[in-house]
Amino acid sequence: MAGFLDRAKEQAQRGIAQGKEKMEEVQAQRAGNDLLRRLGAAYYAEQNGTGSAQEVQRALAAVQEHVAQNGDGFLKS
Repeated sequence: MAGFLDRAKEQAQRGIAQGKEKMEEVQAQRAGNDLLRRLGAAYYAEQNGTGSAQEVQRALAAVQEHVAQNGDGFLKS
């Protein structure tokens, strides 16, 4: 009986770890999408004369940093 409980506990722990990993992936993807929206808004504002090139560069740097930390998977979806 103890062996069964040990296996069940291991499976539960693996499931929890996989769930956490998936949640982190989803959160990183959402953050990346938000950064892309900000970049687009900064570029649009610059093109319309209400924004600046510095805002676009800051937004682009934020996207590049996110890609460096989390990969570019959010760009493909």
